Amino acid sequence: MGAPSPHETYIAAAPEALQPGLRQLRARLAETLPDAEEILRYDMPGFAKGGTVIAGYAAFKAQCGLYVSPGAIAACEEEIAAAGLKATKTGVTFSPKTPLPDGLAEALARASRRDLAL
Repeated sequence: MGAPSPHETYIAAAPEALQPGLRQLRARLAETLPDAEEILRYDMPGFAKGGTVIAGYAAFKAQCGLYVSPGAIAACEEEIAAAGLKATKTGVTFSPKTPLPDGLAEALARASRRDLAL
């Protein structure tokens, strides 16, 4: 067995309560973006194609964030609100109490890819 990937190392260093959600998000993004490359930029794991980051994620003390293009956030605004999540111009925060639904993660990743014309 080889050394852990940068994504695995990042998730293992996150607060324990956040690790299951991060693992699930990573798997969902990998499945949704199968031709994207796993990257680590600015100490944040993500998925990129042709050097352009389509989606990235991060862990903080009590919550996580999924970061995509502004157009993806706008395209999924209603679904984000319906899930009870908060969004910024480029990100959605979630926690174990308010998880990111798999379908929303997929929709955001797909919308980001379309928005970035990849």
